[in-house]
Amino acid sequence: MDGLEIVELRLSEVLEGNDTQRIDSEFFNKKSLYFDKLLKTKKYFYLENVVSGPFGSTLKSHSYLDKGVAFVRVENLKDKFIIKKDTLVYISDENNLLLKNSQLFLNDLVMSKVGNTIGLIARVDEEIGTCNISENNLGIKLLNFIDSEKFYILVYLNSLYSQNLILRRISGNAQPKLNVGDMKKIPIPVVSNSFQLKIQELVKLSQNKIEQSKKFYSEAENLLLTELDLLNFKPSNENIAIKSFSESFEVSGRLDSEYYQPKYDEIIDKVKSTKYDILDNVVNIQKSIEPGSDAYQESGIPFVRVSNITKFGLSSPDIHLSKTLFDDEVLEKLQPKKDTILLSKDGTVGIAYNVKKNTNFITSGALLHLTIKSKYKEKIFSEYLTLILNSLVVQMQSQRDAGGSIIKHWKPSEIGEVLIPIIDSKTQTQIEEKIKKSFKLKEESRQLLELAKKAVEMAIEQDETQAKKLINEQI
Repeated sequence: MDGLEIVELRLSEVLEGNDTQRIDSEFFNKKSLYFDKLLKTKKYFYLENVVSGPFGSTLKSHSYLDKGVAFVRVENLKDKFIIKKDTLVYISDENNLLLKNSQLFLNDLVMSKVGNTIGLIARVDEEIGTCNISENNLGIKLLNFIDSEKFYILVYLNSLYSQNLILRRISGNAQPKLNVGDMKKIPIPVVSNSFQLKIQELVKLSQNKIEQSKKFYSEAENLLLTELDLLNFKPSNENIAIKSFSESFEVSGRLDSEYYQPKYDEIIDKVKSTKYDILDNVVNIQKSIEPGSDAYQESGIPFVRVSNITKFGLSSPDIHLSKTLFDDEVLEKLQPKKDTILLSKDGTVGIAYNVKKNTNFITSGALLHLTIKSKYKEKIFSEYLTLILNSLVVQMQSQRDAGGSIIKHWKPSEIGEVLIPIIDSKTQTQIEEKIKKSFKLKEESRQLLELAKKAVEMAIEQDETQAKKLINEQI
């Protein structure tokens, strides 16, 4: 049966490239041995300049800044290939110099090395330029390679072959990890410069699509804020508000001063100057489930959590649930359908994402499912509503409601009372078109990276001629 094959090896074969002297079956699984031997039938090389992020005690979270030198953590790698910017933190130039061994530059690579996310690999791009990395990452320095080689190495390390050999070298039980030395044992096949240039072209074209995608999304945001007269809105810095009992606790049940900051009144007044309604009247709000960590497993139904969601999309979850936990009817209700809006209410609150098609995953209890009510189907479009939820308008309302605690929690009762401005259908259509173009370009960018990976794998399995033919047929 697949996965249970017996592999017989001579002692010399066991010791070859096995500095840690492992003899476990996972290390000598049939597929990994096949991949390793196949790669070594070709001309290949190893990476030499691999470094680890600083030890945990070297840099604490209180050192993080809003600007400075980008500090890349595992959560920034979940899209692979590209370092996610929306959750980036920064460190000072002084701390960066103290950690100069793990400092990386343009076209160097960052790779996750611990836990269930080992093997996420992304490129340091032009927007970041110089960065440093957390203790849970490895840095791959490519200073001595030409640019086309750097792009090829990026794609190869994300390919089926490299990923299998990377995961093969994971050690540890409670906390799986990958060491610097392990990464230096991954063979990288040599390919021609003309093929490298083809791969570089695909990655750069993918990057251009992402830039265009961001441009359309930004245009949609600006169109919305212009319509609401909020384009140049700057919240008040005033932190004193005088409220009577009837204006405060009697209405909101809150006595904390943060809740009554003038900036919140300003945004509410702006919304109330337009046509609006409360969210509870606009959508049906459905709660999901929280089965507990004991139910988590490596395969089964994908389980999407807040860490997997951004306003730009969903990353693949590394946690799954057993199908035996649900009957078909319950599973059908829990899996989000097309145009369901996922909204986070715990931890990082107020992130909204509109589901593009029917799904096969389940979300955690920290994500609410919003579906537009029939009476508003013709008045509010799903992409417009999602943009509103991610905009300054609702973000400030969520900040007000969920503030005042270490772990933020936005109550569904508070979410239902959120004010939603309703603008004319013509402008909503313009916004929706820009959002759809943005996500279409993002999907095209992803497909280009997949094509690059497939071409690299074909060059290994067959030859570069066939791989180039594949690229030319699909571009």
